Amino acid sequence: MGDGRNRVVMGDCLYRVDTPWGDLTGGPELGFISQIAVDSEGSLFVLQRSSPPLIVIDREGRFVRSFGDGLVRDGHGIYIDRDDRVFVVDRDAHEVLIFTVDGTLLDRLGERDRPRFGAPFNHPTDCAVAEDGDIYVSDGYGNTRVHRFSSEGRLLQSWGEPGAGPGAFTTPHAVWVDRADRVLVADRENDRVQVFDRDGQFLGAWTELYHPMDMFENEAGRVFVTDQVPRLTMFSPDGRVEGCCRPALNIAHGVSGDASGNIYLAEMNPSRVTRLTPEA
Repeated sequence: MGDGRNRVVMGDCLYRVDTPWGDLTGGPELGFISQIAVDSEGSLFVLQRSSPPLIVIDREGRFVRSFGDGLVRDGHGIYIDRDDRVFVVDRDAHEVLIFTVDGTLLDRLGERDRPRFGAPFNHPTDCAVAEDGDIYVSDGYGNTRVHRFSSEGRLLQSWGEPGAGPGAFTTPHAVWVDRADRVLVADRENDRVQVFDRDGQFLGAWTELYHPMDMFENEAGRVFVTDQVPRLTMFSPDGRVEGCCRPALNIAHGVSGDASGNIYLAEMNPSRVTRLTPEA
């Protein structure tokens, strides 16, 4: 007899679905969970659009701490780099905040409450950091661009325009720099992930998606993309679909994973975290 939990499969791996997962009691009331990220210790950072904005739970799902009150107004995207710096994209404050894992504010990109059409930022959505420290930000609601910054925060270049052709966007909703040193952009309303080199040159597009929301690459180079079917799709490094499943009740706005192969989903409606644990 089974244990009553759902299972899903992607490729040749079976996953147990645990939902809701984790103790998210870091505030008076759980808000809208927007996105999630994992640090080098395997702790999960949960970004929500309420107080407190950031809740940290350990790999067993136990509450550790919370932070960000008075600093993060409208948290939309989160990314943790190899130095365990926590990048939080504050959509409606038009900036990216950079924290330590314990919540100390280190730096900011953009100018708070000063949106700029065409320039950083105008309701940005997500952030990713390359191995050499360059920072990529998808500027997706007011602008339709991707901005590249140096590790020191100097703007190096921007690309993108409204449209559906190669290199154009309609709501660039998430960004990732993969192990092949390519920039992946979830071009939501165009139903695709666009692939660029580090300088913004178009390399191709991955389709078979409906309004992609977020993406995460595991240590084997597989890219997991959540969309509004709702569905989680696993792509090979060359863009082939290797598996699909429906682990979320409705839309998963964010996706992340850890070194043990667990995959985490930031779900909306209801707002909760779901964990997929590999079984075989």
